[in-house]
Amino acid sequence: MLKIRENAAGIDIGAKNVFVFVEGQQVRIFYTFTEDFELLAQYLIEHKIKTVAMEATGVYWTILYEILEEAAIDVWLVDGRQTKQVPGRKTDVKDCQWIQELHSHGLLNRCFVAKDLVKELRSYYRLREDHISSAAMHVNHMQKSLTEMNIRLKEVISQIHGVSGLKMIEAILHGERDNNVLLRMCDGRIIKNKKAEILKALNGKYTKAGLFALQQAWDGYHFYQKQISECDKEIERIIHTMGNGGNDDNLSTKRKPIRHNKPNVKDLGANMIDIFSGKDATLISGITDYTWMQLLAETGTDLSNWPTEKHYTSWLGLAPGQHHSGKMRRTKRKQGKPRAGQIFRQIAQSLLTSKNIALGSFGRRIRSKKGPAVAIKATARKLAELYWRTMVKGTEYAEQGVKKYEMQLLAQKQKSVERLAKELNLQLINIQTYT
Repeated sequence: MLKIRENAAGIDIGAKNVFVFVEGQQVRIFYTFTEDFELLAQYLIEHKIKTVAMEATGVYWTILYEILEEAAIDVWLVDGRQTKQVPGRKTDVKDCQWIQELHSHGLLNRCFVAKDLVKELRSYYRLREDHISSAAMHVNHMQKSLTEMNIRLKEVISQIHGVSGLKMIEAILHGERDNNVLLRMCDGRIIKNKKAEILKALNGKYTKAGLFALQQAWDGYHFYQKQISECDKEIERIIHTMGNGGNDDNLSTKRKPIRHNKPNVKDLGANMIDIFSGKDATLISGITDYTWMQLLAETGTDLSNWPTEKHYTSWLGLAPGQHHSGKMRRTKRKQGKPRAGQIFRQIAQSLLTSKNIALGSFGRRIRSKKGPAVAIKATARKLAELYWRTMVKGTEYAEQGVKKYEMQLLAQKQKSVERLAKELNLQLINIQTYT
C-alpha cells in the first residue's frame, strides 16, 4: 500500500508509561510525568516527525495532546476501535507500531477534539451534570429515610425536593412535630387540594436512626446544590466571554422555558445567538437555550467539521450501521454513545409526548410500527439534521404543526395510490363526487 504520511509516529498511552514508535527506530518508553512528555515531544522533533496518532485512552491523552500541539506537531486522536490488533498478539509495543503503520497509510479517522473556551465549557458542564446526578441520589436517600419513618410525603406531593417539601423536611430536622404547623409551610394550592392527604402523610413514627439518615441526605443534597451554583458561575463567565454580553430582553423571540435543572446563567439566550452569529437553534422543536448550550459544549461552534449532515448523524451514533456480507443485509448497532447523541435522544423522547408538534407526530408514527427505541432514534436523527442545517447553512426551521404534517402524509398516500392505479391500468373514483 502507498504511504500517505512519511514522517509519522504512533503512540500508545497508558497510566504509567507511554510507548512511542518512529519508523526505523526502536520503540521508546516514556513515563507519564510532565517533564517526560516534554522529552517525548523533543524526541519527535529531533526525528523530524510532523504528525502523530494516538488512542483516546481515558483522560491520559489530554496533557500530552496539548504539549505536542504546542510543539507544532499535527496530532491525530483516534478511536481505539479503529486500531484493534489480531487477537492474541496485543502488547503495548506492538500497539504503538500498529498505530504508526495505520496512520502512515491514512487508515485512521481523526476524533473531534474541543478547543480553548469550548473545552473549558465542556469541563464545567460535565461536572455540573455529575453534581446533578449526585444530588438526585441524595433526594432518593431523603425519600428512603422518610419512608422508613412512614412519612409518606412522596406519595402526595410531586417532588419532595420542591419548595414545599424542603420546607417541611427542614422543619422536621429542627424538631417540629406538629402536623398542622408543617402543613402551613406548603404552597396554597397544595393546602387547598391535598390538606387531608398531607396530614395523613405526616403522621409517621420518628426514629433517631431515620432522622440521622434524613439529616445526612439533606446535607448532601444542599452541598451539591452549592457545587452546581459554583459551576453555573463559571459557565456564565465562559458564555459571556464567547458571546457579546447580549441581553435577553432585547431579543425579538421569546425564549422557551427550561423546566428541569435550569442553569443560573444571565442572558443565556442572547449570548448563545451571538456565539453562533445570529443563528437561533431554539427555533427547532424541543431545543431550549440549555440544551443548545449542552450541544455547544459537546460539538463546538463550527459544525462544518462534519462535511454533511449524514457525517454528523453518524458521528452522533444516530445512523444505522451497515453489516453486509453476500446476500445478508443487516443493520448493526454501533458501539459507544456520544453525549451529544444522548442529548438529541432526550429531546426526541420529550417530543413523543407533544400534541401539536410535527416531529412528535412523526415519532409516534414510527413508534406504532417499530417500537419506542427506534422511534426515539429516528426522531433524534431528524433533530440532529435540522440542527446541522441551521448551524452550517443558516436554514431556519419553522414548526408546521401536526395538522399540516398529517395533510402532507395524506397527500403522499394519495400520490402513491394514483401511481399504483396507473400501473395497474385502473381508474380512481372520488367517493364524494360519485355519491
